[in-house]
Amino acid sequence: MRHSILTILTGAAIALLVPPLARADTAAEAGGIMIELNKLEPQEGACQAFLVIQNGTPAAFDDLVLDLVMFDTDGVIARRLAVDVAPLRPSRTSVKVFSMQGTACDGIGRMLVNDVLSCSGGEGVPQDCFAALDVVSRAGVELIQ
Repeated sequence: MRHSILTILTGAAIALLVPPLARADTAAEAGGIMIELNKLEPQEGACQAFLVIQNGTPAAFDDLVLDLVMFDTDGVIARRLAVDVAPLRPSRTSVKVFSMQGTACDGIGRMLVNDVLSCSGGEGVPQDCFAALDVVSRAGVELIQ
């Protein structure tokens, strides 16, 4: 009995550590689009953000524009940007990079994918692109939806 409880507790502890990575694979495999905030990199007068996007859909996206909102470390809206992450090829992973001029990386507390401003492409594009999104972060800054 003691061995069983220890095994269950160990498995639960491992499960708590794995979800962000497993979630990325699961969302893409389930036919969705996983957006990962991979890193934020300071530049002179700006913060450069790296997004890893896994297109798990059978569709090619010619247009996919995200409405992103950055909050400062106090939770106050600091910046809002429209970021075009297209083109996306079907069942592929790509990296998109964008800069936020006048924004320091260490001043960003979290980032929100507020909406999908536009979404179009070939056959198989989801009718509700926002619902097809899932988000995760490796950057030390929370990415939420």
